[in-house]
Amino acid sequence: MAGIVRYGTYIPHSRITRAALGGGRGERAVAGYDEDSISLAVEAAREALPGAPPIDTLLFATTSLPYAEKLGAATVHAACNLPASVSCLDVAGSTRSGLSALLAGVDLAAGGRTALVCTSDVVIGAPEGPRERAGGDAAAAFVLGEDGPSIARLIGRASVSKEVLDVWRTPEMPFARQWEERFGANALLPLMRQAATEAIQAAGLQPADVTSVIADGSNARAVKALGRGLRLKPEQLADDLAASVGRAGAAHAGLLLARALDGAAPGDRIAVVVGADGADAAVFEVTERIAEARPRHSVDAWIESKRSDLDDNTYRKWRGVLPFEPPRRPDPDRPAAPPMRRGEHWKYAFVGSRCTACETANLPPQRVCVACGAVDQMKEEPYADATCRVVTYTLDRLAYTLQPPAVPAVLDFDKGGRFQCELTDVDPDAVAIGDEMEMSFRYLYTADGIHNYFWKARPRR
Repeated sequence: MAGIVRYGTYIPHSRITRAALGGGRGERAVAGYDEDSISLAVEAAREALPGAPPIDTLLFATTSLPYAEKLGAATVHAACNLPASVSCLDVAGSTRSGLSALLAGVDLAAGGRTALVCTSDVVIGAPEGPRERAGGDAAAAFVLGEDGPSIARLIGRASVSKEVLDVWRTPEMPFARQWEERFGANALLPLMRQAATEAIQAAGLQPADVTSVIADGSNARAVKALGRGLRLKPEQLADDLAASVGRAGAAHAGLLLARALDGAAPGDRIAVVVGADGADAAVFEVTERIAEARPRHSVDAWIESKRSDLDDNTYRKWRGVLPFEPPRRPDPDRPAAPPMRRGEHWKYAFVGSRCTACETANLPPQRVCVACGAVDQMKEEPYADATCRVVTYTLDRLAYTLQPPAVPAVLDFDKGGRFQCELTDVDPDAVAIGDEMEMSFRYLYTADGIHNYFWKARPRR
């Protein structure tokens, strides 16, 4: 059968303690003021794509689409600089959609296609409620392809769909609602147990033969009870990362699967079960190729790379939950469609140009070389993965930003080229000339309903 060829993850830099959100232990991962589900998905995809075969299909799974009507996968596609021939699809509406999209990607791979599946979520809950405290923001991405080069092949699967009104949110509601947990547990647990049992049997295994079981779902009681229902040993149950990340909605099962792959050995069997409006289950067997296909960052590395001093007022301001006085400056202008289209490779994929006459890098891309004056003698030069260093910077306390002060900087790239942009994920008091940076795809602002995206530089993680 087809399987996973490459994978990648992303966990934002910021954390907030649950004590700051009304009580509880541990902390949750928080998307920055300039991050949303699309930007998180792009970061995870950038981890998964190096070394992957050519992509022909992209699926984007989330419950927090930035637009109610516009294809989020198209923006991910543009930021990843994928060919125009790639088919794009959004899968949304339920936290189950992450695993459902992954299984759909396997089906596409079995039909001869190569799919990139991005799962991402920014989980928002009512202030001091359980969803706000228990949620988390993260992304995971998988490249699905033929069985030969796969690092984990699908050996069993099952799905059970059932109309269960456990979690719901209408377009007019700012926060999702959920029935009392006992109802959801009684409704979802049998479905999760059925899907898991059928998937394990389809793989020709018994529950005791599975190396690791990943359980996730919209109802915490059902998730915790699944291990007892399958009579699993404690060491078979994967850590749900509740204490360090929180539950990352549609991305959570993929994040836990990626973490299992980070430490897996050839021959390990990993079962994934997600319960929401029914249940999906899948069993993957790790192949001997696993060591050669791991991403640059492991899940644990993302967890350790953090800043944990976010306060509750700032967090809720970032998520638009807490009203606040905006900066006393004119609102940003609405981005215009024609220039965005003309500069798509620059704006979304951060592709500059290099003069073929004198080899000088040009940022932004130019028709006329800034060094030798050659006209229309340029080739594209990708910069999204290039490292750079701070040449000079300033702290701007007057610019329009949700996290003052803004930190604009001039950067020199190791591969040539100089560019000015904003820094993100930085401590303004600790920035220094010579700091090593890397580029990150970010959400800048919204004007007249249009979300404006571009690239910023962050400290290398």
